Amino acid sequence: MTTRLWKIFGGLKLAGFKTMSMSQETEAAPLPKILVLPLKQHIGHAAEAIVEVGDIVLKGQMIAAAKDYVSSPIHASSSGKIIAIEKRLVPHPSGITTNCIIIETDGEDRWIENKDAINANYRQLDAGVLRDIIRDAGIVGLGGAGFPSFIKLNPGSNHMVNTLILNGAECEPYITCDAMLMQEQSRKIIDGLNIMRHALQVEHCIIAVEDNKRAAHTMLVNALQEHEAEYIKIIQVPTLYPAGGEKQLIKSLTGKEVPSAGLPINIGVVCHNVATAAATATAVLEGKPLISRYVTVTGEGVSHPRNLDVLFGTSFSALIDLCDRNSKAEQFIMGGPMMGFEVSDDNLPVIKTSNCIIVQSKNRKPDFVMPCIRCGKCAEVCPAQLLPQQLYWYARAKNFDKTQDFNLFDCIECGCCSYVCPSHIPLVQYYRFAKTEIWAQEQEKKNSDIARQRHEFHQFRVERKKAENEERKRQKRELLKKVSGDKASSDKSSSDKSNAEDSKKAAIDAAMARVKAKREKQSITPENTANLTEAQKKTISEIDSRRKKTKDEN
Repeated sequence: MTTRLWKIFGGLKLAGFKTMSMSQETEAAPLPKILVLPLKQHIGHAAEAIVEVGDIVLKGQMIAAAKDYVSSPIHASSSGKIIAIEKRLVPHPSGITTNCIIIETDGEDRWIENKDAINANYRQLDAGVLRDIIRDAGIVGLGGAGFPSFIKLNPGSNHMVNTLILNGAECEPYITCDAMLMQEQSRKIIDGLNIMRHALQVEHCIIAVEDNKRAAHTMLVNALQEHEAEYIKIIQVPTLYPAGGEKQLIKSLTGKEVPSAGLPINIGVVCHNVATAAATATAVLEGKPLISRYVTVTGEGVSHPRNLDVLFGTSFSALIDLCDRNSKAEQFIMGGPMMGFEVSDDNLPVIKTSNCIIVQSKNRKPDFVMPCIRCGKCAEVCPAQLLPQQLYWYARAKNFDKTQDFNLFDCIECGCCSYVCPSHIPLVQYYRFAKTEIWAQEQEKKNSDIARQRHEFHQFRVERKKAENEERKRQKRELLKKVSGDKASSDKSSSDKSNAEDSKKAAIDAAMARVKAKREKQSITPENTANLTEAQKKTISEIDSRRKKTKDEN
């Protein structure tokens, strides 16, 4: 496998501010008294609570299940009692509230019995079984996006994966949680990579580390076993923002470009974060779900910036206090200064996508927005090779069809264009606005289409019922007509039969009358009696007398 690097377009050289939070080893944050666990900590559908208020739960117990494919379950970060299931503020740019499970911890931190979930011999397991383990463990992308990890490990029959990349670039300023993880848990990261490799059945694996993270690179190389070096390469990439972006990293390492509106799987590549790999190893080899992560707490608002291993549900406030909050702690940003977002206050819970908390003062003069001077600097630094100026004009004019013509959705919202704009135009905010409006319009159109389909189906059912009623009436009329015709035919047949019987009877009566008349004639005037003797006449007379007498008696 080649180790050649390809140059990516655009990007910026930024001050790192990373050493300030890497002066000491990562420590576990203390167990808080209250844990606030949102049901939605990932991309996709929110999990559904499977516990009730008053239930006693154990550490690692599933408390919310994924009811949809693109979703992820939630587990209790510690043992305790469910005291509420209610809406609370969560880390989000809009300051929204969402349903959360509130746990009052008991201080015992008791784990749920989970021995059957340990799979040290994972290579004997089917890929589907591994994906189920990873899904049930609630593992999502820990690099910031929060996409359910098991989905990316299921390329399907239509795609062939030949390269698996672990992203350890961590290019954004201030954030150092991945760097510390690579230094302290390098072997676990490689174990997780091997599990992912087995699930995907890939040939080549790459762990990408920025060239300014020498300690992390050294620890990974030392943790790599001799036979693993045949298919795993640890490659240093240039320190350039946003070199850690998924599409940019793939281009830098493989020379392949992810197509517009496409996914890495379309070119045979799957990319995961190093923290995701470590969580995968914990789930498969130790049988433990994802309930904590490394979080960088840094900025001028804390006196001792550092990295902490934090249970999900712990408040930002507790972590800031642990790092010695000072008088400059006035503004709070979750994520990095380029792609992160400001939160309303520090009384918010750490979730699966909380990789960094920047604490700083608000004593900064806001930039005055001026008209665009068409300098073109935004286009020069755009790593997606877009035309930010054109996108800005169309987004501002709400011409959303044109923004899509200029590939708005290829924008990774890295903020390079806003950073270099001499007019201080918040370009990324316009792009986010346009994307949100387009999604809203598409959803509205979808709802309208559904309503139209329902109306059309209702009309179809009405017409079908009407047609069925007409058909039933027609059949009834035909049946009545047929019955009437049969009755008339029957009457005619009876009449004909009666006439025939009468004719037959008349013929019989006539025949009998003729016979009777003939008999009477014979008895009155016998023929051939002219030459009879007196004795013969006497005999005939006696016979006639007896016949007459017999007839009279009858």
